[in-house]
Amino acid sequence: MSIFQFLKSKTFLIQLAIAIVGLLLFVFMLQWWLGYTTNHDQKIQVPNLQKMSIAEAENQLKELSLDFVVIDSASYNPEFPKKSVIEQDPEAGDFVKQKRKIYLTLNPSKYRDVAIPDLNGKTRRQATTHLRSIGFVVGKEVTWVPDLGKNVVRGLKHEKVQVGLGDKLPKKSVINLVLGDGRGN
Repeated sequence: MSIFQFLKSKTFLIQLAIAIVGLLLFVFMLQWWLGYTTNHDQKIQVPNLQKMSIAEAENQLKELSLDFVVIDSASYNPEFPKKSVIEQDPEAGDFVKQKRKIYLTLNPSKYRDVAIPDLNGKTRRQATTHLRSIGFVVGKEVTWVPDLGKNVVRGLKHEKVQVGLGDKLPKKSVINLVLGDGRGN
């Protein structure tokens, strides 16, 4: 029996029809099963959780059968309450399915602490630039001390208290300079 005769035979055509029907039946059953198990028609709109405390966000998400994960605290943002939600993923208004995890980023309770650098002997301009670059605010109040170097840093003050190398202050703290007057010995 040649291959062409076999392809024209009744047995081959019946087997081919059974295979096609079986494949179609399998595809339709798979599609129905996936739609059923993945809650295909279900939509839950993600609420806006910004500026909410973690407890308020948890209550609201529980009502909607959604889970949450706190991924990390970000840089402190004074426009948001302390320890409140500042970012969420998926965004507010997006549609998700039941038991979906919402990833939350919280606002820390304060700015992070930054170590005071060694600026002794630097010029006023160098010290000001360095302090600003690491997140401090340079105050307008300057204390002058007798020193040969004019406008040379001889110390740093925070709230009228001398601070030095290794001390830590919150970012955005005001630091005032203690400078040489250029007339000292």
